[in-house]
Amino acid sequence: MNWYLEVLRKYAVFDGRARRKEYWMFSLISILISMALGFASGFVGAAMGLSSNAITLLALVYSVAVLVPSLAVWTRRMHDTGRSGWWLLLILVPIIGAIALLVFSLQDSEPGTNAYGKNPKTSMA
Repeated sequence: MNWYLEVLRKYAVFDGRARRKEYWMFSLISILISMALGFASGFVGAAMGLSSNAITLLALVYSVAVLVPSLAVWTRRMHDTGRSGWWLLLILVPIIGAIALLVFSLQDSEPGTNAYGKNPKTSMA
């Protein structure tokens, strides 16, 4: 949970580097929260016979609220692998772009200092 909160503290920080663990823990917790909100929306709508608009609105608000931190941590993750944040535009290329960004996100950090800052693995230890 600390990794998730750390990304939220750096809400719109696009400079610097982010470790794999920081990026993937934020992504995991974000997905789990989205799934919980989706489940709650379906549960409220189906089981209780009530309108699920309030929960759906909550899910939308959550998605919009984490959009900027998601882009920021993803950009810092690209920086950690030695790439510019502009590589995120690959997502606009169907299938191939998403696969390339997944591979980039899974790669280990560049050792030492690169153009985007110190290696977060060595600076945190």
